[in-house]
Amino acid sequence: MEVDKYSEGVPSWVDLGTGDIEAAATFYAGLFGWESPELPHEAGGYRICTLRGRPVAGLGPQMNPGPPVWATYVNTADADAVADRVTAHGGQVLAAPFDVLDAGRMGVFADPSGAVFSVWQPNSHQGAGLVNEPGTYSWSELLATDAEGALTFYPAVFGWDVNKMPPTGAPLQYVEWKLGDRSVGGMLPKPETMPAEVPAHWGVYFAVADTDKAVEAVVLLGGQIVQPPTDIEPGRFALVTDPTGAMFSVLAMRPTLTPG
Repeated sequence: MEVDKYSEGVPSWVDLGTGDIEAAATFYAGLFGWESPELPHEAGGYRICTLRGRPVAGLGPQMNPGPPVWATYVNTADADAVADRVTAHGGQVLAAPFDVLDAGRMGVFADPSGAVFSVWQPNSHQGAGLVNEPGTYSWSELLATDAEGALTFYPAVFGWDVNKMPPTGAPLQYVEWKLGDRSVGGMLPKPETMPAEVPAHWGVYFAVADTDKAVEAVVLLGGQIVQPPTDIEPGRFALVTDPTGAMFSVLAMRPTLTPG
């Protein structure tokens, strides 16, 4: 699906901070068909990956310690106002909003449990121009170590509505973040079976036509399988890493379902 502009509070962009941009560019070209040409020197090594000539994701030098990470950016008309709301509701400003050439303005934050997310205030760069089709971004999901805290924090910061599953009674299994009738993301309370050292974090999903074939391609291209293809309500997904260790999910949706 082609997108030219995003509404307030809708995730609009994802990028990878990696220590080996060339290896990442080769991997994602093989897996998703992305082109990622080098940009002028002032871009600082950052690359805009494209599919069919439209931007779909970014690759840039790794700034965070530890393994490389796919980051989610939420669209906003006022990144500074978001920063104020983040601090007012117990979050942290990791990088105060700043201008990125003429592309837009961004900030990096952490929620009260430490899960990191970014915002994008667009100028010349609106965000992903293709979404929800094979080889493109389709979904972001918070693995929450404090689900109740997240249910307070994110609606206060972004105005998101909450669709709990199940709605009442039984222990919370999943949350769908919504803006009106539009689904914009998800939240999974951290399962007790997951290792204690796994922190709260936002994960990124990319759409594929066939999850099993995508996983085979990941392995052939030097990536690894973290969770093999599994059927879930929306479709069939797998959790994998690229050769640099960056983790992401691939998801083949059921034919009748398309995320927000």
